[in-house]
Amino acid sequence: MINFGLSRISRLLESTVLPWRAIHVAGTNGKGSVCAYVSAMLNAGGIPVGRFTSPHLIDRWDCITINEKTVAEDLFLETEQKVKNFNLAADIGASEFELLTATAFTLFAQQKIKIGVVEVGMGGAEDATNVIQDPLVTVITKIGLDHQAFLGNTVEDIARTKAGILKRGIPCVVDGTNTQQVLASIHEKAIEKCAGALFRVPLDGSEKLAKVWDILSKDDYEHHQQTHIMLAYEALSIALNSTQTISENLQLLPAVRNTVWPGRLQTVSIKDLTGRAQPILLDGAHNVQAAEVLDSYVNRRVRLTNDPVTWVIAVSSGKGVQDVLTCLLKPHDRVIACEFGAVSGMPWVQPVKAKDIVSVANILGLHNASVHERSDAVSALGIATRESQGGPIVVAGSLYLVSDILRAIRAATNPKSG
Repeated sequence: MINFGLSRISRLLESTVLPWRAIHVAGTNGKGSVCAYVSAMLNAGGIPVGRFTSPHLIDRWDCITINEKTVAEDLFLETEQKVKNFNLAADIGASEFELLTATAFTLFAQQKIKIGVVEVGMGGAEDATNVIQDPLVTVITKIGLDHQAFLGNTVEDIARTKAGILKRGIPCVVDGTNTQQVLASIHEKAIEKCAGALFRVPLDGSEKLAKVWDILSKDDYEHHQQTHIMLAYEALSIALNSTQTISENLQLLPAVRNTVWPGRLQTVSIKDLTGRAQPILLDGAHNVQAAEVLDSYVNRRVRLTNDPVTWVIAVSSGKGVQDVLTCLLKPHDRVIACEFGAVSGMPWVQPVKAKDIVSVANILGLHNASVHERSDAVSALGIATRESQGGPIVVAGSLYLVSDILRAIRAATNPKSG
């Protein structure tokens, strides 16, 4: 169940002092990556930092980190139970995401972090994370069509909704690769909210950009990753403006090299699951914008031979299956459709039926394509392993599918953790 509004989260946190300041990140795509980069650099600088992103990937608590380490399970469960008890006692009626947000923010206070890097769950002004009233800086990443039923039918509407996190006098860093219409919508909202300065990145040819890529190797990153790094660095620089010099901020950049954001262009082995020797690619691309990025990557880095790509696909209900498949599939590719399992803490998230994905793939008219359906991710990987005959396999369509596969890999590798 998705409930917007700040009344319930405000009541959940009414007795909790939030002594930390935030870097608050909204957008359609790239939010999590920006949060990961910022958090890594803050941690490298010895600044106590907490990170809250959503959804979780494998375990419910892995969406919360303290100083770049996932919060301990027992500490998470203990804090969550206290939040839930208060919710019941005070008859607040908070949603699952509001309870999770309150748990994360309470943990940040308990662990005495200095800066919280917080990803918006959905939307902006009425998202539970927007209980943050005095952030150090806000960030708006790439805006695209997603969650239209909740956020608006056009990218301009969605941009205005997400720009609801802007605050009076607080600067905002904006992904300058957005369309002019989106940038205009954000600018209008900034005026309405009396926000601080808007910093548009990347600033091609700027001295700051040159210094960043003097330290990092630009060729090591995809174009969208380069933008995410610049967004993160600009946000970091603004957040630490009063305490650190430019040279000190630049010294934190190498932390980006070791930043891993699972489920996004991630290469993994499924040998313990299916016996396949070759690694596969996982990406949670679930909307057109993300699918276009994945398609570009696959065309340049994966389609290196004449072998077709074997796709393992699952999609959340309400997403544009045909739009995503149209972006990804090429003639002679194979499709194995499946369904992800129940999502812990988010019972409203349901998969599109595998047979319906197959129907869409058939409508697209793949030439000589092999199209199968299997009910679960592991079975689909087994079919993909046999069908691909060592050729490339890419898993996409839903981060929840990626979660199922990573969870299965962990269980196969270390049965005690499953």
